[in-house]
Amino acid sequence: MTPLDRRLLRIARAAVAYLLVTILLGLLAAGLAIGQAALLADAVSSAFLGGAGLDTLGGTLAALALVLAVRAVTAWAQDASAHRAAAAVKTRLRAAILERGVQLRAGRWAGPGSGEIVALATRGVDALDAYYARYLPQLPLAAIVPVAVVAAIAGSDLVAALTVGLTVPLIVVFMVLIGRAVERHRRRRWQALTRLARHFLDVVQGLPTLKVFGRAKAQVASLERVTDAYRVETMASLRIAFLSAFALEFFATLSVALVAVGIGIRLVEGSLDLRTGLFVLILAPEAYLPLRQLGLHFHASEEGRSAMRAAFELIDTPAERLRAERLRAERLPAERLPAERPTTLPDLRTATLRVEGVTVRQPGRALLAPDGASFAIRAGEIVALTGANGAGKSTLLAAILGLAGIDGGTITLVADDGATMPLAELDPRLWRRHVAWVPQTPFLAAGTLADNVRLVAPGASDVAIREALDAVGLDRFDPSLELGEGGLGLSSGERRRVAVARALARDPALLLVDEPTAGLDDETEQVVLAAIVRRARGARSMVVLVAHRPAAIAVADREVRLSARADPEALDGTAAA
Repeated sequence: MTPLDRRLLRIARAAVAYLLVTILLGLLAAGLAIGQAALLADAVSSAFLGGAGLDTLGGTLAALALVLAVRAVTAWAQDASAHRAAAAVKTRLRAAILERGVQLRAGRWAGPGSGEIVALATRGVDALDAYYARYLPQLPLAAIVPVAVVAAIAGSDLVAALTVGLTVPLIVVFMVLIGRAVERHRRRRWQALTRLARHFLDVVQGLPTLKVFGRAKAQVASLERVTDAYRVETMASLRIAFLSAFALEFFATLSVALVAVGIGIRLVEGSLDLRTGLFVLILAPEAYLPLRQLGLHFHASEEGRSAMRAAFELIDTPAERLRAERLRAERLPAERLPAERPTTLPDLRTATLRVEGVTVRQPGRALLAPDGASFAIRAGEIVALTGANGAGKSTLLAAILGLAGIDGGTITLVADDGATMPLAELDPRLWRRHVAWVPQTPFLAAGTLADNVRLVAPGASDVAIREALDAVGLDRFDPSLELGEGGLGLSSGERRRVAVARALARDPALLLVDEPTAGLDDETEQVVLAAIVRRARGARSMVVLVAHRPAAIAVADREVRLSARADPEALDGTAAA
């Protein structure tokens, strides 16, 4: 990855303004360094050669104090700007990672696992602080300050300027060589971290099952192996960081020594005055300092740059695939894709949602599931999707929601006047405003019961929340009840009912419900199903219900049985291989 990835500018415009501010501050810092060297040289030479006292040097010392103060303010402004821009970029990047992660998981596409996505969105994105606050600000300084310093020295001592000008590129060459050596270790370290995150999350998620079967302790050795691999890679990176820092410091010190020796010889010969010699000697280290700092921050930003590369691979690659899925689904050439998506929808209370021959290819499974699903639903109707496990029922809900691409068939809205609107041509955000979705494993956040209902219905009143909870049999719970992360404090059935309640509070035109009564007793199941039926009949909502249990199927107007079949393209590819 290049020092500044253009995709970063696309994610956050704050990066552009920040870079401009950094360049301006870099120019100011270079000018201040030159001014500080000149003032110091004047003060020292006047004191030692001219015998000037404090009364004579008062103006020079005051100017020097002012320069030092402005340098300190400049450094503070640079840090403040860096952290503010980093926060903006991290927020946008984290949102993009999570959005793509949801699409991948819902669409059953091959890609990073949940553990890798979590590690990327948390530890990986947080590692950008070192990249943004330290490494990136140093880039323009490393380019601007040495040139400005050499130019200033050349105005006073051409020999010293030539010495500095020839040695600075050597530092750059060594930085490039060291950077190439570090690249391999950085990739291995990030891979070890993602393996650890993935393995740890899998173990935690499966810990109840492992505990039941007495296999929890067996995972300790496996976690130790993965952790040890991460430790080894981290120590290898630290060794290289220390060695590279030593090399940069050594060559920078040697270069300054060459300048100092030259100045000393010419001072003895009398071909150079003390004021010029001091000015050059004070200023020369400033030419190497930005490069040394750049090398130091390069290693500190290793993890952030690796995480950024992984983030853009996650964000960009699936985007191309999503577009290809959309083209295949609608059988449209690229030039026929609408330039502008519709900004309004037909009245969904009078429209028809039509699913015709929808087929989804399951990556890595050589399976088409669902295979040719077809049905139509109007407001006030309930359609029950049934079929064997793996038939594509949840996948079809994801396709209707716009989270999964389809490989065949169409999903369209048909207005009461006969006008059709393919779902693939709609703005997903516009479409999802009218849809509520209850997945198989609902997500509950730490907070009150009311907060969790308002996750998808932010405008719901206290009365509406109370009515939604009562409708699903949660009347004994106070909406102000505090829940832990993941709905800790509720049973699995109660969590599922909270998810149904918040979908009802959203007042959707289309309600997608994935096995809402799984794990409920018969009495509670009837309460939840009655609430869904009232939503369909009374509020004129379309309800698509994934069901296995007879009671859930019985409340539907129609049952649509889905099926799966082997993917012939995948089988042909296997045979050819």
